[in-house]
Amino acid sequence: MTRNVVLKWIERSLLASGAVLALWCAAILVEAKFHQSIPVSDRLIVTQTAIPALPGDGGTSPARPAAPSAPAVGAMLGRLDAPSVQMTASLLEGSDDGTLSRGAGHIEDTPFPGQPGNIGIAGHRDTVFRPLRRIKVGDPLAITTTDHAYRYRVTRTIIVGPDDVYVLDPTERPTLTLVTCYPFEFIGHAPKRFIVQAELVGNEPVATR
Repeated sequence: MTRNVVLKWIERSLLASGAVLALWCAAILVEAKFHQSIPVSDRLIVTQTAIPALPGDGGTSPARPAAPSAPAVGAMLGRLDAPSVQMTASLLEGSDDGTLSRGAGHIEDTPFPGQPGNIGIAGHRDTVFRPLRRIKVGDPLAITTTDHAYRYRVTRTIIVGPDDVYVLDPTERPTLTLVTCYPFEFIGHAPKRFIVQAELVGNEPVATR
């Protein structure tokens, strides 16, 4: 086998791999677009507390069953926006891998929007939460549900270990905590967590038709 033949086979293999990756990315984008259009579930009335561990990056933690009065895992809760970094994500119930493959996930056992305390939301660093690498203190965040729009202002960004669950501790003021893995460019299971915390600055009813 000549050198030219070997190079040609390598070239074809790389082109085929690139095509497969492009199709996979397109499928992820189409699925994310689809979930953006799903109607939001009815008003939530659940009160919850903090979780024992932060979600991993592509880990194997199974989906946990919802409490009797909680939304079903994967249910649409609303929309999460970070306009300064051009991020919009569907907000779904649950932080299992299946849910996080479709959008941002409300971390079980943390409050829901409109409830007092510290709301936890997880997302993958290589999909919906990738724009967070550019977020800054003072930037706005927003959660929109069926009946309210909640506006937040980023108060800090920190890098912690995967066991530093204190970031989801209950807070006196209404707080939003976004959790993703770090570093953003790391190949494989990232060893740290990137945390964005924001405080509620206002909310207003959403006009219904």
